[in-house]
Amino acid sequence: MRKLFGTDGVRGVANIYPMTSEIAMQIGRAIAFIVKNQTRGHQIVIGKDTRLSGYMIENALAAGICSMGVNVQLVGPLPTPGIAFITTSMRADAGVVISASHNPFQDNGIKIFSRDGFKLPDETEADIEDLIFSQKMAALRPVADEVGKASRIDDAKGRYIVFLKNTFPRKYTLDDFHIVLDCAHGATYKVAPHVFSELGARVTTIGIHPDGKNINHECGALHPEVMAEKVRRSGADIGLALDGDGDRLIVCDEKGAIVDGDHIMAICASELMRRRKLKKKTLVATVMSNMGLEKAMQAMGGHLERTQVGDRYVVETMRARGYNFGGEQSGHLIFLDHNTTGDGILAALQLLAIMIKKNRPLSELAAIMSSYPQVLENVRMSTRIEPEQVPGFTRALEEAKQKLGDRGRILVRPSGTEPVIRVMVEGEDEKEISTIALELCDIIRRADRI
Repeated sequence: MRKLFGTDGVRGVANIYPMTSEIAMQIGRAIAFIVKNQTRGHQIVIGKDTRLSGYMIENALAAGICSMGVNVQLVGPLPTPGIAFITTSMRADAGVVISASHNPFQDNGIKIFSRDGFKLPDETEADIEDLIFSQKMAALRPVADEVGKASRIDDAKGRYIVFLKNTFPRKYTLDDFHIVLDCAHGATYKVAPHVFSELGARVTTIGIHPDGKNINHECGALHPEVMAEKVRRSGADIGLALDGDGDRLIVCDEKGAIVDGDHIMAICASELMRRRKLKKKTLVATVMSNMGLEKAMQAMGGHLERTQVGDRYVVETMRARGYNFGGEQSGHLIFLDHNTTGDGILAALQLLAIMIKKNRPLSELAAIMSSYPQVLENVRMSTRIEPEQVPGFTRALEEAKQKLGDRGRILVRPSGTEPVIRVMVEGEDEKEISTIALELCDIIRRADRI
């Protein structure tokens, strides 16, 4: 059983286990220990988002790394994909991101990139936990001139901005675009406005005044309705909403209609297919992506491959099977030809380039895919339990699947962090799927009362 790491690093309420300065220091020591045994460079990059607790975690991590004789490069607030980029461009041995992504400000997290810019595999995370809890590092104390030092990379933001602009076709500009940009008071608040304005766009900004406590609060990708309303009132061409660490993107069209990750993937996959740049004609998405995306891929002569929920599993499948584009309905969009992880700003630039090339508004491009009705219910239990342990549930689930046939899907999964069972039913008939979801959830609720 994992003690610290979940599906996306270590995460929790700041200053409460496991997100304490003591654990952060031990994680820093463990990363440094692994680096010293695998590489010769001995340099680790640390970046963060705008949370108040980032200062505490940053200092603890840096102290742990330096205490093992490894140097630290601090970049300050920078999007998660920016830290992945800086790690590889500087040829550092690892990159550490201090962020809880889309979570509220009181949470924080630690996720780690290896020297190639990809998130650590499960085995390495298990090694870090073993080093921490086995006390194997306790006696390792470099002294005198053997300890590491910390320094700051002052031009990290500039480097990342240049990288992003270079992913946008040189023959295009954004001179004719009015963009509403919501940075969620997060890690993109300095970088993103520069990228779009330097490419020529008129940018109306939201969420660029972080105070350590307002990250993701009623703004950004979690609350795209704020961006959408601004687009409607200002007459902008498009709205872009990023999350706290900048690795996901939700957009709205010129009419203020929300366009989620599935529709963006359909648009981009179609263009990649047209240019013969979508490797193996395959798009990778999770089990949560809408059936409409699958139908859209089939219509364009491509294939949708599904993974379990989590952008890391999308990336792992892409790397293992030689694919180059994938993502999640929630807005994680991974263009492996450009970067090693989901990148909201980069994804927005790819979408804007398609709009320019086709000379069509986003509302028209988004019509490439029609979403099937989808019902998602979260059933909270008194204790954590697997769905198959609920009396009568497995039989009811199979009967419901047979009833739907190929007209829909049912996905049931327990939460990885709380005593909740998630039930998703999708299909052609909204009334039918709502009834099925209600019946399945009632079985779970009755079992919890027994």
